[in-house]
Amino acid sequence: MLTRRLALLAGLAPIATPMVARAQQRSIPGLAGTQVWSVYDVGSTGYVEASAIADAMGRAFGTRVRLQPSGTSIGRVLPLKQKRASHGWLANELYFAVEGLYEYATPEWGPQDFRTLMGRKNAFSVVATKESGITKPEDLRGKRLAYVPANSSVNIKIEPILAFAGLTLNDVRVVQFPSYAASLRALIEGRADCAGAAPNAAVLRELEASPRGIAWVQLDPTNREGWAKAQRAVPFVEPFAETVGAGLSEQNPANVMGYRYPMITVNADAPDAEVYALMKAIGETFDLYKDVNPIMPRWAMNLAATPPMDAAFHNGAIRYLREAGIWNDTIGQWQDRTLGRQKALQSAWAEFLPDARGRNLSEADFTAAWSEKRNAAIARLS
Repeated sequence: MLTRRLALLAGLAPIATPMVARAQQRSIPGLAGTQVWSVYDVGSTGYVEASAIADAMGRAFGTRVRLQPSGTSIGRVLPLKQKRASHGWLANELYFAVEGLYEYATPEWGPQDFRTLMGRKNAFSVVATKESGITKPEDLRGKRLAYVPANSSVNIKIEPILAFAGLTLNDVRVVQFPSYAASLRALIEGRADCAGAAPNAAVLRELEASPRGIAWVQLDPTNREGWAKAQRAVPFVEPFAETVGAGLSEQNPANVMGYRYPMITVNADAPDAEVYALMKAIGETFDLYKDVNPIMPRWAMNLAATPPMDAAFHNGAIRYLREAGIWNDTIGQWQDRTLGRQKALQSAWAEFLPDARGRNLSEADFTAAWSEKRNAAIARLS
């Protein structure tokens, strides 16, 4: 249940600080007193999580946060790019933006220079009907996969699951649907065998209760070769044991694919002191928001501020993580690789764009030419 304060946030009201709490408020040097966070739509889990943390910061430090919701990728990223929002609470649109993919493969965009602070661990896999017999990636060969061409966020996470078993979309029978919900309902209706999904999707409870039953494609966390293939396809994924969702419980977990959503994101040139202060504020208010819903404990700093992420960490976040004893050599190596990849793509774009504009390419030819340049830049990193 949302508190009254979170309900006010749902109306885009700034946090009101009760008089009774003011005497107990603390201050953190560098913490901006007013912030604008670009977030997912009202009612989304990301919106509720941002609301809970904003509320806690308001009570503890008097910080006023305005949530700016949007139902589109560009609608969340553009305010961050234009610095009309101080922070973005993003999903895989962050990866698309820093890589210059999909809607960001245009002359107006290209690879963006963003950094992360932290991101909550989330689960994803291919869900299947129990009657299909699908339980591992190899079982997907030849099966009917419900697929939404316009849903790039889901589609990019299907790729590493197929790659885990050395498969691609050419190895499954793709059945197209107009929306995410329709793709999942297709399993209940017998029009598909499987689909990419997050375990907490409400419609999956119907599949679980239906005669067709529910099963999850499980990815063996000890299969190093499989995970190497998956991470070559998409670098932000990791092994994750999920216990919350349709067909899952503490007694019946599933070894699936982990990714981060939402990820607190800033521009690379955001002041180090401000980023450090926000990390400190989020860490110190954990007890105020951790019980808002069952997913909030995953915002614990030792869980939410470790890689992989969709972009490199900001220097201000790194400073806080060093002080907290979380940063280590392994994370540092991941940071160096990820930052090197971002810089390589930005350099490739700077070389590519003037020539592409001069050639007056069509939209399709522009995208194809950039894809070739991007792939070449990534190959040189290997």
